[in-house]
Amino acid sequence: MRKSTAPSQSLALTPVNSAFKSPISLSNKRTRECRDRSKDKIKDTGPPAPKISASEYELMIQKILSRPFKVPIANYVPEHTTRCLGMKRPAARRALHDPFACNALVLYTPEELTEHDKLKSDPGKIQVHVMVDPLLGNILRPHQREGVRFMYECVTGKRGDFQGCIMADEMGLGKTLQCITLLWTLLRQSPDCKPTINKAVIVCPSSLVKNWYKEFGKWLGCRVNCLAIDGGSKEHTTKELEQFMANQSMRHGTPVLIISYETFRLYSHILNNSEVGAVLCDEGHRLKNCENLTYQALMGLKTKRRVLLSGTPIQNDLTEYYSLLHFVNPGMLGSTNEFRRQFENPILRGQDANATESERQKATERLQELTAQVNRCMIRRTSALLTKYLPIKFEMVVCVKMTEIQTELYKSFLQSDSIRRSMLEKAQVKASLTALSNITSLKKLCNHPDLVYEKIQERADGFENAHKILPSNYSSKELRPEFGGKLMVLDCMLASIKMNTDDKIVLVSNYTQTLDLFEKLCRKRGYCYVRLDGSMTIKKRGKVVDEFNKPDSKEFIFMLSSKAGGCGLNLIGANRLVMFDPDWNPANDEQAMARVWRDGQKKPCFIYRLLATGTIEEKIFQRQTHKKALSNTVVDNDEDGERHFTQDDLKDLFRLDESTISDTHSKFKCKRCVNNIQMKLPPEDSDCTSDLSHWYHCSNNKGIPDDILSKSWDMTKCVSFVFHHRSNSAVVEQQIAEQKRAEALKGKDGKKGDEEHVDEVSDEDDDEEKENEDSGLDDDDDKDEDFVPRR
Repeated sequence: MRKSTAPSQSLALTPVNSAFKSPISLSNKRTRECRDRSKDKIKDTGPPAPKISASEYELMIQKILSRPFKVPIANYVPEHTTRCLGMKRPAARRALHDPFACNALVLYTPEELTEHDKLKSDPGKIQVHVMVDPLLGNILRPHQREGVRFMYECVTGKRGDFQGCIMADEMGLGKTLQCITLLWTLLRQSPDCKPTINKAVIVCPSSLVKNWYKEFGKWLGCRVNCLAIDGGSKEHTTKELEQFMANQSMRHGTPVLIISYETFRLYSHILNNSEVGAVLCDEGHRLKNCENLTYQALMGLKTKRRVLLSGTPIQNDLTEYYSLLHFVNPGMLGSTNEFRRQFENPILRGQDANATESERQKATERLQELTAQVNRCMIRRTSALLTKYLPIKFEMVVCVKMTEIQTELYKSFLQSDSIRRSMLEKAQVKASLTALSNITSLKKLCNHPDLVYEKIQERADGFENAHKILPSNYSSKELRPEFGGKLMVLDCMLASIKMNTDDKIVLVSNYTQTLDLFEKLCRKRGYCYVRLDGSMTIKKRGKVVDEFNKPDSKEFIFMLSSKAGGCGLNLIGANRLVMFDPDWNPANDEQAMARVWRDGQKKPCFIYRLLATGTIEEKIFQRQTHKKALSNTVVDNDEDGERHFTQDDLKDLFRLDESTISDTHSKFKCKRCVNNIQMKLPPEDSDCTSDLSHWYHCSNNKGIPDDILSKSWDMTKCVSFVFHHRSNSAVVEQQIAEQKRAEALKGKDGKKGDEEHVDEVSDEDDDEEKENEDSGLDDDDDKDEDFVPRR
């Protein structure tokens, strides 16, 4: 029988000596007999218990106590390395993930300590590795791993005395996933074994708030809670934002806030009250103006870690570029005036086609100086990286002649007295407003006379005599495609696509009136379609897009307003896209054209850009080319950019050239063409990202890579000239070879084995090479006529 070790019992068992009484004994004869009987019983029940040493026993208890205690709190991150309820002395720090694991993406490696330094150092202060969570690191592509590492080094101050950066990858390269990886790493890790930041704010267009929320759920599941706010009642929004700003730990609440630019501006007085770990601005080119209210509100946010996402950091001029750089790293390039004097003015003078040699030399020097500074905080990769992951893409710039009615209306507008007077006005404000109105009228007229029919009826400025040109039975209620050159070509293309393929197509325009024309055309031809413009709610947009992307959906056409749906939409259900009219800003067109050729696309893609020949649309496209050349020179370090246009050329908007088949090609002064006929092929390393002078130039439908456009050219007789090219040639050649081989194998009778089929195809290729050698033809000569399998 075990004796109690309680103090009271211990005292009771101790004999007490007293001068008056004998020592008290608690045991008696009966208790001794009971104890002896119990011992006999134990001996009779079986073998004795195994003996265990004190050290083994202690080891067994420690093993039980060393089992980690799991705290029942979601996303709990312990502050201390000790996890044994105080039964174990503090151990040395350890990284959250194994930095030596296979495919580990290590962002920070601590300085290696000698054994002597380790003994002298405090185990609780030794720095550890920082690495990307394997959950994300294992799915990142090589360029994405590089991007995450670059951004981490910037925001942690490893690349200089700044903590901001610009992620300027082109569309489709996974900027969203890279930024989620960065934020998740900062929220959980640092070299000091604690989170680098406690919360982050993501600011984006309202149409992308839900998309960002879904992306966090897609990649991280329930590991992090996000608060997505876009609109809602003022009281509810205020309460949620105040709770978010009061939260100082990732353990409680939501460490990530996703908010639209408009909502941020309205509630900036709450968000700017306390510090946040980092701010991330998606579609950051919206901050191109230092003086607008949204820019000022975001500059007031108390954080040094600023990440800006923009696939088009230069849209119009270098001043906008400066605004973005100043936002992420204030003062990096001096004041606005200093930047203009030091960089912008010399670079722009050197870009002009009439620049002197000294001006070009100075521009090159200033450009190199600017690039050296910017490259410390900006990373840029082009869509050429996508060629290894995506199917072939063909881009075509199609010059379309206007119909006779369009041409007469166009000339009448330019020759009207009101337009002539407006061009001579001196008052700048009034003149600029009038000029914008005139430009809009001309652009709409290039699409179809229906778009200016109301102005013709009202005898508006420029259309005083236009009613005399229209047929007497003309009516805008009934669509007449034959009155518009571009609409005729589109009508023919849609019919061919519908009858000869199972492809879907996206139609993009800057005007909702043009979308109305598309609707009339679809009803006339019986095509199923959906339409997305600014009137559609954000919630409904997602449902419409998801339904269209289903392979078995009946919708054939997706009509898209470039302003409403140019950013963030994924329309991989279609593999053809038509840009019906150009935008002044090349970035808007680039964004819209990137809706179909992106991750998840399985079919070859065809992009068509329609321009009315010799009109203001070609002038706008030329300005786009000029702006894109500036962007390529400054952002992409393209030193081979051609100087095709002078400033005077770009200002010559109000002029119609009826004699040209392409005003753009004429201004190139192309050295590869004679009388508009291509005599020399483009450079072998060129693709659709190259300068337009390095594309294929076609004055007839021979060599057009798309049967649909080629047939439409023959049938309508409206197409006058086409520029075309494709995605990376080397990858395309490999894909084409594989496709031809697959078609050859599929066409066999099946009597021979697969190996025999391969041998026969190889023999045929060898015979073709021998014939080419005998005839003196190069491979490039064959490519000019038919270098892709037609659909």
